[in-house]
Amino acid sequence: MNKPLTIAMPKGRIYKEAAALLKQAGYHLTLDDEDTRKLILEFPEQNIQIMMAKPMDVVTYVEYGAADIGIAGKDVLLEQDRDVYEVLDLKISPCYVAVAGLPDQPLSKIAPKIATKYPKIASDYFREQGEQIEIIPLNGSIELAPIIGLTDRIVDIVSTGRTLKENGLVEYEKIADITSRLIVNPVSYRLKSREIDEMVQKLSEVVEVEMS
Repeated sequence: MNKPLTIAMPKGRIYKEAAALLKQAGYHLTLDDEDTRKLILEFPEQNIQIMMAKPMDVVTYVEYGAADIGIAGKDVLLEQDRDVYEVLDLKISPCYVAVAGLPDQPLSKIAPKIATKYPKIASDYFREQGEQIEIIPLNGSIELAPIIGLTDRIVDIVSTGRTLKENGLVEYEKIADITSRLIVNPVSYRLKSREIDEMVQKLSEVVEVEMS
């Protein structure tokens, strides 16, 4: 038997929605128990193994060949700009990246400060707007930054907008729509093209039905 197809997946919302798609596509991987502490789940009858990874690490595992396939948010792909093939938009976990801040708060004249965990996305966006900015890297509770006067704006993921509203912030601009994507290691795609193409085709059919 060939080496198993290794899929890097994050826990949380993406995991649950991706697991449902895989089941509909005919991959009976019993992915219901998200609380397991195992980092690698083996499914020898399917010749597949699942590697549980942090969302920001999935692309790294795929790029370096530790995983053949990964499921990652478009935000991670835009931010990291890795050498992987993006082969399918799974249309799951929709959200978007946006610029937000306090209402009626003008940008500073000189190098506005922007808090974000997406420095590349933020820098690219403001550069396109002709703005030279200073990035303040933060990983959690980013909404605090403009509230306490640390920054002029934040750049972050928005799902419902509830967190912004509850903290008295408003959305200024949408930067990019985000969904989860199926990504493939370029070498794996050559060596395991049959298995990968089969999975992509099956998932494509499921996604098309889900969207119709």
